[in-house]
Amino acid sequence: MNIILVGKRHGKSRVVALNGAVAVGLVLLVLALLVSAGWAGYQVAISEAEAEKPTPSGLVAHWKARLDEQKSELVAVEQEAQRQIDALTLRLGAMQGRLLRLDALGQRFVESGLVASEEFDFSEPAAVGGPEGGAGNESFTVPGLTAMIERLEAQLDDREQQLRLLDKLASRQKLEDEMFVEGRPITWGWLSSKYGYRSDPFTGKRTWHDGVDLAGKDGSDIISVAGGVVTWAGERYGYGNLVEIDHGDGLVTRYGHCKTIKVKVGDVVQKGQVVALMGSTGRSTGPHVHFEVLANGRSKDPVKYIARSSN
Repeated sequence: MNIILVGKRHGKSRVVALNGAVAVGLVLLVLALLVSAGWAGYQVAISEAEAEKPTPSGLVAHWKARLDEQKSELVAVEQEAQRQIDALTLRLGAMQGRLLRLDALGQRFVESGLVASEEFDFSEPAAVGGPEGGAGNESFTVPGLTAMIERLEAQLDDREQQLRLLDKLASRQKLEDEMFVEGRPITWGWLSSKYGYRSDPFTGKRTWHDGVDLAGKDGSDIISVAGGVVTWAGERYGYGNLVEIDHGDGLVTRYGHCKTIKVKVGDVVQKGQVVALMGSTGRSTGPHVHFEVLANGRSKDPVKYIARSSN
């Protein structure tokens, strides 16, 4: 085998003759260099891989960090869930308070007679029931429970508005009924003298009588025929002991010849309340009540107002 070497200067070449042993030696040398380079690269790769491989303590630290991170996430989720539960609890508490007010208002309707007590019992929960559903039972989700609470709140708002309106109407009707002058001012007795001209019991002359006389038992109850405010409670000439009550709208009633007065000026009285006891004070011939009705200062026939209670 010949090897031709070309020089840098003048392009001269030189021929080197190689025998078989030399050629084989060169080939083995080249192979040895290649194997050494490959082995060195392998060792470098192994070293880098071992350097990157986590140690047991490193693995423990890694998973501990992951567990701590997951615990933090779990705590955040629990706090958010608790916040939502607290918010729903507050709303349910407010709804419970509103329901108690509605129950109280409903009970007022029952007591006032506007609602039949045998029809509604506001002291007991509403009766409900039914067969068990065939579909699988599911628990409420927070969004679903929130939506249900919002619907209930809207229904409560609507019911409250309706009941408030009914309460106003009922109160107004009750007030009108309370102030409506009607009925007799006694619980027992009879008409002993009518309204208008009559023979005076003391002089026998024809005189005008501004009211009616209702005779009864001495000391029996005299009651107000309507709600109002007491404007006179004491002695007045001719009337003896007198109670005068203003019922509004220009209507005033008077109760004369009382034995005992049970109210004082400024008192607010209710319809049917005892205001005095029957007697014979003043210009009187025996136990009775002189009952007058005045409209805007002018006397009216009390019999017309007494008869209202029978209509």
